[in-house]
Amino acid sequence: MAASHFILKLFLLISLCNVCFASRKLTALVQEPQGQLLQYHKGALLSGKISVNLIWYGKFKPSQRAIVSDFITSLSSSTPSKTDPSVAKWWKTTEKYYHLANSKKSLSLSLGKQVLIENYSLGKSLTQKRIVQLASKGEQKDAINIVLTASDVAVDGFCVNRCGTHGSSKGAIIRGKTYKFAYIWVGNSETQCAGYCAWPFHQPIYGPQSPPLVAPNNDVGVDGMVINLASLLAGTATNPFGNGYYQGEADAPLEAASACPGVYAKGAYPGYAGDLLVDKTTGASYNAHGTNGRKYVLPALYDPSTSTCSTLV
Repeated sequence: MAASHFILKLFLLISLCNVCFASRKLTALVQEPQGQLLQYHKGALLSGKISVNLIWYGKFKPSQRAIVSDFITSLSSSTPSKTDPSVAKWWKTTEKYYHLANSKKSLSLSLGKQVLIENYSLGKSLTQKRIVQLASKGEQKDAINIVLTASDVAVDGFCVNRCGTHGSSKGAIIRGKTYKFAYIWVGNSETQCAGYCAWPFHQPIYGPQSPPLVAPNNDVGVDGMVINLASLLAGTATNPFGNGYYQGEADAPLEAASACPGVYAKGAYPGYAGDLLVDKTTGASYNAHGTNGRKYVLPALYDPSTSTCSTLV
C-alpha cells in the first residue's frame, strides 16, 4: 500500500511537470488518482446546445472523415448506439462535473458544418495562431470548432510535447456582445509520430513495449486522432475557458481525461491499455460502440463522484 501511494505521488509530480497547456499528451504511465484530484475554479462549464464543427486541413479520405463525424454523432444520447457499451454512455461521465458544480445547465452536442481545406492554403507548417485562424472558420457562437490536420502537416509542438490542444477564442459580436467559441486541434500522427500520439495502435516510442493493437476502424492515424479528440472534448466541456475543472497550473492543467493517462480498460498498467473488447471477425480492439456500426477506443475519464478513473469495460 505504501509503495502504491509513493508511485501515485511520483506520477502526479511527473504529470504536473510535463503536461503542456490544455494539451493531450500520450504517455505510457498508468495510475489511478486518489482523492478529489480536479479542483473547480468557479468558471463556466460549456453548456446549452453546441454545434461541433469540423475543419479538415489537408487531404483526408471520405472514409477517414466519416470515422470522426460518426464519433461526434455518437456522443449525443438522442442517437445512441443500440449496443452497450456506447460512446454516449462514455460521454455521460462529463455530466457529473455539472452536478458537482451545482449547475442547472446541461450540454447538448450535435454535428455542425464541415469545412474542407485541401489546398493547404496556410502551408504545411502551422503555428498556434494559424490553428486559431482555421478554427474561426467554424461557427462563432455556441460552438466547438475542431481543426484536424492531415498527416503531412506539421504544427508547433506536435509530436514533441502534444498530440492536440484545446482553448477558446473571441467570436462574433451580436447586439454589442462579444461571444467566445471553443476550439480543438488534433493532428494525424500516422507518418510523423504514431508511437507517440496513436498508441496503443502503434508500438510506443518509449517505455514498456507490447504489440500494437488492431485499430477498430482500420486506420492507425485516424483512430489515434479519435482518442486524442475524445480526451480534448472532455477537457473542453469541463474546462472550456481555463477556469473550470483542472489541477495544477492553468496553462498546464490536468483535466478530465489527461488525469487518467494510458488507461482504456480495467487491468491497465504501463505499456498495457487494459482488457479491451476484441472484435471476433477483425481482431480489432475497442471499448465503445457508435452509430453506423462503428467501434472506438476511448480514454478513461476521471469520475469526480468516485475519485477514480472510470472506464467502460
